Amino acid sequence: MRKGYVQVYTGNSKGKTTAALGLALRAAGAGLKVFIAQFIKKRKCSEHKALDRFKDLITIKQYGTGFIKGGRPTKSEIEAARKGFEEVKGIILSKTYDMVVLDEINVAIHHKLIDVQDIVDMLNSKPSNIEIVLTGRYADEKIIEMADLVTEMKEIKHYYKRGVKARKGIEL
Repeated sequence: MRKGYVQVYTGNSKGKTTAALGLALRAAGAGLKVFIAQFIKKRKCSEHKALDRFKDLITIKQYGTGFIKGGRPTKSEIEAARKGFEEVKGIILSKTYDMVVLDEINVAIHHKLIDVQDIVDMLNSKPSNIEIVLTGRYADEKIIEMADLVTEMKEIKHYYKRGVKARKGIEL
């Protein structure tokens, strides 16, 4: 049986979700089943259209109301994240998927939509063969400690600072 590890993609630069989606695509190419849970996010982007072509191996579902603006999340943002997390825990324990991506989960933890201890407990109880990927800025130290692989995306230079807006097929 293949061992599943815990991977974290964090940091303040572009590329965390992109890395996780690339990993999901690679897993599907090897015949593995992947579930992608997008926390915070609500908007459908180009990756949803692309992943639809692999719907026999990759499932993607959103559990967000949109990016959190301001300091405090709303009750509906908290409810959406917690409901999604409960569903994802069941998906992980069902052993239906070989890989589960928790996209923007670090942001959900940071904004206290989901308690970090709930994530730690889920990681401690995950089936040993399931790969778990957590993305988003602000990865909690407890998550970093538990992870087998942690990659920090660090911005060196970004065209956004020159006024370039998000582009379809690149950022959207």
